[in-house]
Amino acid sequence: MRVAYFAGMNSQWGRFNRYFLRYPDLHFSLDISRVYFEGSYFETMSVAVAKAFRSMEALEKGAIANPDEKRMVGHYWLRAPELAPNDEVRHDIEDTNEAIYEFVRKVDAGELQASNGDDFTDLLLIGIGGSALGPQLVADALGSDADRMRVHYLDNTDPEGIDSVFQRLGTNIATTLAIVVSKSGGTKETRNGMLEAAAKYKAAGLDFAKHAVAVTGKGSELDRHAAGWLARFPMFDWVGGRTSVMSAVGLLPMALQGLNTEQLLAGASAMDEKTRVHDVGSNAAMLLALMWYQTGNGKGEKDMVILPYKDRLVLFSKYLQQLVMESLGKEFDLDGKTVHQGIAVYGNKGSTDQHAYVQQLRDGVRNFFVTFIQVDTARNSAGLEVEPGITSGDYLQGFLRGTRSALFEKDRESITISVDRVTPFSVGALIALYERAVGFYGSLVNINAYHQPGVEAGKKAAGRLLELQSHLAKLLQAIGKPATAEELAKSVGADPEDVFHVLTHLAANRSGFSRHLGESPSTDRFAWKK
Repeated sequence: MRVAYFAGMNSQWGRFNRYFLRYPDLHFSLDISRVYFEGSYFETMSVAVAKAFRSMEALEKGAIANPDEKRMVGHYWLRAPELAPNDEVRHDIEDTNEAIYEFVRKVDAGELQASNGDDFTDLLLIGIGGSALGPQLVADALGSDADRMRVHYLDNTDPEGIDSVFQRLGTNIATTLAIVVSKSGGTKETRNGMLEAAAKYKAAGLDFAKHAVAVTGKGSELDRHAAGWLARFPMFDWVGGRTSVMSAVGLLPMALQGLNTEQLLAGASAMDEKTRVHDVGSNAAMLLALMWYQTGNGKGEKDMVILPYKDRLVLFSKYLQQLVMESLGKEFDLDGKTVHQGIAVYGNKGSTDQHAYVQQLRDGVRNFFVTFIQVDTARNSAGLEVEPGITSGDYLQGFLRGTRSALFEKDRESITISVDRVTPFSVGALIALYERAVGFYGSLVNINAYHQPGVEAGKKAAGRLLELQSHLAKLLQAIGKPATAEELAKSVGADPEDVFHVLTHLAANRSGFSRHLGESPSTDRFAWKK
């Protein structure tokens, strides 16, 4: 087994003692003693680390940290408006938060009610990606049946998924408040969800506008569309969707549920303070970024497996999947050099995955590192002894430590993060920790961690395919006879495979289209029946 100890250390305990960082006032700790690196590693990385610290400091002071889009990056200001680079930004944050709390107060007091005169009972959040995933994480981690409002999500453009949400709502649609979240106002999945929702409200004899709130960029398509709605809250130009949970995107639904938004912000702010220091050994976010760099050789050669040992944090791996992969998965670096950077992220929860993919983690391909998320307090009530002197929580802790040891025995690296409980404060701290670690790592590998050109490329490609679908539907109706996909593609100057799949979709979802399969896509025949 390959183990690198530092000079003067002759036991793994000595390594743990040196590479175990604790923030007692945050009830947080970070253990990197199960990652292999030589004693000179921090010194070797010192120049890159110093640059990363300077870049982060400049970012927080208002520098253009997203050069492609010529934007500031300011999600750190959301929990500390006093650090904003100018009074305008500070007032925007403070005024928005005050407006959120005033809106929620009116809903709670019954001053704002559903169109039937009853209090709102349910909340429908319509968004996608960061516009839904952050609020979902917070609601799942912190919510309960005692919340003021039950939350439902339209976070995709899947028609069956949309129908199932409204089936669950049932007659409660009459007392459901809808929040539509889209920064640009033009995100098609969110637009579709909004239109589907509006149609459902109309079918129930309800005016959607009297149940709807928008969270969007000022002057956006959605902002204009929502002029007659109950309220509109801004999404700021300098906050990306994947880091927007502490803006109106997350604070509004969280406050409507009755969850403690102030403590979420306080936890994030406290972690920000700890991770602003330029001392590597005291900075949990920089240590995380350096461990990612070390395990993947600065090229993302190993996947990041996130294993929270707490059911309430099951969505944390999904949340980090977007935060890390959308931020770091880039083709070019800041100098325009092709680098194909990124770190793949996956995970679910412990100890469930000990009965799933941990088998491969221990005995299969060594192409990953694990991050264990430990929650010290097992439950808020007295534990039941499932065996003499042993509770379910004892087993959960034992499985975490046992899995960690079993992986280490097979030369598998891991990081362990611990918090005392799952609270608004600790969730805010965890989110802030990873946001800054992502920023530091982006600097270490010299990429722009704050844009997403690949996502935009996919949207454009989808738009072209939808245009093709519209054109083909009209063409088939006009010619009135069967034609092969290849013939149709040639007539419209499109890819035959695209044509084949568009026609397959039309045949399955549009009455009047029938499909006659041949030997291959090039001989499939599609007919329009009048």
